[in-house]
Amino acid sequence: MKDFILPDRDFGTPVAKSKALVTLTVDGFSVTVPEGTSVMRAAAEAGIPVPKLCATDSVEAFGSCRLCLVEIEGRNGTPASCTTPVAPGMVVHTQTETVKKLRKGVMELYISDHPLDCLTCAANGDCELQDMAGAVGLRDVRYDAKDTHFRAKDSSGVANPQWLPKDDSNPYFTYDPAKCIVCSRCVRACEEVQGTFALTISGRGFDSRVSAGGAADSFLTSDCVSCGACVQACPTATLTEKSVIEIGTPDRSIITTCAYCGVGCSFEAQMRGDELVRMVPWKHGKANRGHSCVKGRFAYGYAAHSDRILKPMIRDSINDPWQEVSWDEALGFAARRFRDIQAKHGRDSIGGITSSRCTNEETYLVQKLIRSVFGTNNVDTCARVCHSPTGYGLGQAFGTSAGTQDFDSVEHTDVVILIGANPTDGHPVFASRLKKRLRQGARLIVIDPRRIDLVKSPHVRAAHHLPLKPGTNVAVVSALAHVIVTEGLFDEAFIRRRCDWDEFQDYAAFISEPRHAPEATAMLTGVPAAELRAAARLFATGGNGAIYYGLGVTEHSQGSTTVMAIANLAMLTGNIGRPGVGVNPLRGQNNVQGACDMGSFPHELPGYRHVAGAEVREVFEQLWGTPISPEPGLRIPNMLDAAVDGSFRGIYIQGEDILQSDPDTHHVSAGLAAMDCVVVHDLFLNETANYAHVFLPGSTFLEKDGTFTNAERRINRVRKVMAPRNGLADWEVTMALANAMGAGWTYTHPAQIMDEVAMTTPSFAGVSYERLEELGSVQWPCNAAHPEGTPVMHVDGFVRGKGRFIVTEYVATDERTGPRFPLLLTTGRILSQYNVGAQTRRTSNVVWHDQDVLEIHPHDAESRGVKEGDWVRLASRAGETTLRAHLTDRVSPGVVYTTFHHPGTQANVITTDHSDWATNCPEYKVTAVQVAPSNGPSDWQADYAALTERARRILPAAE
Repeated sequence: MKDFILPDRDFGTPVAKSKALVTLTVDGFSVTVPEGTSVMRAAAEAGIPVPKLCATDSVEAFGSCRLCLVEIEGRNGTPASCTTPVAPGMVVHTQTETVKKLRKGVMELYISDHPLDCLTCAANGDCELQDMAGAVGLRDVRYDAKDTHFRAKDSSGVANPQWLPKDDSNPYFTYDPAKCIVCSRCVRACEEVQGTFALTISGRGFDSRVSAGGAADSFLTSDCVSCGACVQACPTATLTEKSVIEIGTPDRSIITTCAYCGVGCSFEAQMRGDELVRMVPWKHGKANRGHSCVKGRFAYGYAAHSDRILKPMIRDSINDPWQEVSWDEALGFAARRFRDIQAKHGRDSIGGITSSRCTNEETYLVQKLIRSVFGTNNVDTCARVCHSPTGYGLGQAFGTSAGTQDFDSVEHTDVVILIGANPTDGHPVFASRLKKRLRQGARLIVIDPRRIDLVKSPHVRAAHHLPLKPGTNVAVVSALAHVIVTEGLFDEAFIRRRCDWDEFQDYAAFISEPRHAPEATAMLTGVPAAELRAAARLFATGGNGAIYYGLGVTEHSQGSTTVMAIANLAMLTGNIGRPGVGVNPLRGQNNVQGACDMGSFPHELPGYRHVAGAEVREVFEQLWGTPISPEPGLRIPNMLDAAVDGSFRGIYIQGEDILQSDPDTHHVSAGLAAMDCVVVHDLFLNETANYAHVFLPGSTFLEKDGTFTNAERRINRVRKVMAPRNGLADWEVTMALANAMGAGWTYTHPAQIMDEVAMTTPSFAGVSYERLEELGSVQWPCNAAHPEGTPVMHVDGFVRGKGRFIVTEYVATDERTGPRFPLLLTTGRILSQYNVGAQTRRTSNVVWHDQDVLEIHPHDAESRGVKEGDWVRLASRAGETTLRAHLTDRVSPGVVYTTFHHPGTQANVITTDHSDWATNCPEYKVTAVQVAPSNGPSDWQADYAALTERARRILPAAE
């Protein structure tokens, strides 16, 4: 296995972005750098490292350690090189006798108050203090400090008031104040990189130490979000990963891509042998720029969890226990059942679901299996239940089904509309970049029924919060457009140049109608008219305007309509086609964009081309050697309906848990129970596997090669860092199933699959593993016209030609409140958990969130006799469950909120089968419910727990 490693030097201070260049001399060498570069970085660029402790290139220069002193001809003294900018003709000396003597004296002072336990220290070999002591030539220490921070007692046995014990409260890292040199790098990383401001320096002078939160707080109880930025910044063993303490320092690293959310962070998987020691965010990653969150940084332990199924299993009936078998036996069993079903019930009686957690190559093979081997278009993906309205809505307005910008674009924005998204919990690395831009002066408009963290926190505050009633997105966005059109704030020049002017005229007449005015919609939406008007004016006149949205937009009966309304808003204001603007869907799962790109929808082949197109089908038919049906297949809800009706009898599900993630759990379970062959291909016996007949063990992102495509259309490499524990990567499992059904596929590496994608899909025509190795990543479209990819879409014109303004009529959802169900339930995610929790629940992240809770306003709780922490019954027209109550004013009266991470709650037993009119995306965000006190788990939950226990019995493999 070849490790993928690029030079990862620390240049001490961030890169300057000026285009003006300055030439200076460092130790006799001429070096040219951008204006504003520090002397320290200029020296590093010339290959001359200057000793440093408080400086690192992930945060701004601080100048506190005094180790980086230099002499500059014509200047008095010895300035700190990290805080001294270069100047034309400057002559710098880094190794004069004066600076060497001063550095050695500074280092002596540091070492005099530091434990010299280097041989047993977890940072031995990975400690900057140790390295710098060697760099300055320190060989002895003249100072013998009487008071120290590293001894619990003095020489006479008296307790030392300066000594503080270790803080081991965080499950992933330790804080040892005895080893702290008070360089403030961790504090600055928490402020500048993460934006949480959880850390500070408490005390003064000799008593100074890093502190998390208040005096009584630990790292676990403070505002720390465990992103790891402080650990990464620490130059000593003060902040150290527990995995390093337990395993030892890593000896090699491989660059790969996180398998959690749609940000697509790049990481160094740092290894010792074939054991993963830690995941460190890669500073050259273009999506995360060296940052991470608690999930990507630390929550990888699920890969080695004892719950992982590593051997294939089969059973005749879902009432039988599982039997471990060989791969050949399991695949043969599945193939025979699928062929028997088709022989009896027809070709279209089986289908499959691709995974948004698997690679592009694996997803491509699954849809190829279903279309070419099964002979049907009955293929769908989890995007059906999250972002399918994005594909439809943006496709209609702009001509392409993806976001318009890269994440770097946020650095150029002036006004942000954030609608139906909670990035601090769902996309935390992007949220950190957004918070940094807001602290620099950008303005924020939040449209959300909850008061998310970005509405108001100690260092970030929204200019406007529009707390709309769930289900009224279209009315709110239309009201914003009404203000912009009727007050003449739209960009007429952009619209005339880039959009269909006649369609705009029709749209303007529609949106100008008095019924769309904020005053007319206020009673419907709950948003005060004056606040909405002010927000509209800010977005239209505030400079570069960007719109970011999430599942709070798409998971509605009018999800597609809202996406089109958002596109209208961007075109109205001319906020398309340059950095700092655009329409940006925040994708939920790591490869949900890629799953859509690869042809996972029943009506589209890879590249979003309809199966009805004969010329498109011919491309694939010639390559695959099999015919492709011109008729769209079944969507997930239709598959389940047809299963209940008896016409759909078999399904292959790769990496999705539809029983927990899809709406109306009773209907999903009925559909699965009615099938003759359910094949689940996953890491764990998930909830869907309760109804499976074949279980094919999957591989984690650490065990495979491939690519993920993130929310900004960035194609990132996934690299195998260890052998698959189950014996096969997921693409190999799919190929083996296809061959068991007679396909004869002969792929030997995922690179060959990507080559096939490039041959058949115009937007991927220039993508290859060689190109990705060369450039690190690319954003599609990547082809002859854009050989290095496309960071910003629609620069000179829309993909469809002229941008299309679409009339967006508000239609109220069929899900209504009433006397029986007077409250509205909306759902979402929390920072520490991910999706259905299959991965994060099997890590120490459960410390922060071990169960789903119901957020309810104190007024609604009081009227129902509910107190904090009480069990409550949550009931809808679809079903009921019980969970604990959490009283909070983050939700408005009349609205309740919960997450869906824990199968014990099964929040989707509550959600109904209402869905988006265009795409069948479920209406998770609007469910009429009632809340009442309860004594504990419901009968349904008890029955489900018993079913799960029966469904997971495993017999050992036959001898």
